[in-house]
Amino acid sequence: MPISTWARKKSPWIMHFPCGGCNGCDIEVVAALTPLYDAERFGVLLKGSPRHADILLVTGVVTMQVRDRLRRVYEQVPDPKVVVAVGDCAISGNVFDGSYAVAGPVDKVIPVDVYVAGCPPKPEAILSGVIKALEKLP
Repeated sequence: MPISTWARKKSPWIMHFPCGGCNGCDIEVVAALTPLYDAERFGVLLKGSPRHADILLVTGVVTMQVRDRLRRVYEQVPDPKVVVAVGDCAISGNVFDGSYAVAGPVDKVIPVDVYVAGCPPKPEAILSGVIKALEKLP
């Protein structure tokens, strides 16, 4: 196993991309990264740039205004990349589905590898989704 692959699995860098919605999932993502849940035990580090991220965490339903930005951010994440859709809005659109301002759930815009259900999902579920995303990294 090359050292770059080993390092990527032992220290995944995450970029959180909030698309819209009620921001309940965003609060839970922030809570999952606090010392209480200790995401750092998996080597998880939150990054602000997609060019440094291994995992893209997407929350909320994709609005028309954010759709092109999400595609651009997805293209900037280096390969191999893993996308985690967090929350019911990101998975199905939930109560926002069918709105004139909504492009749809995340998987209608970019490919999704891991789904974390809940409205909002608990921080433990988000960490479980990140662990599943780590398993998908080559």
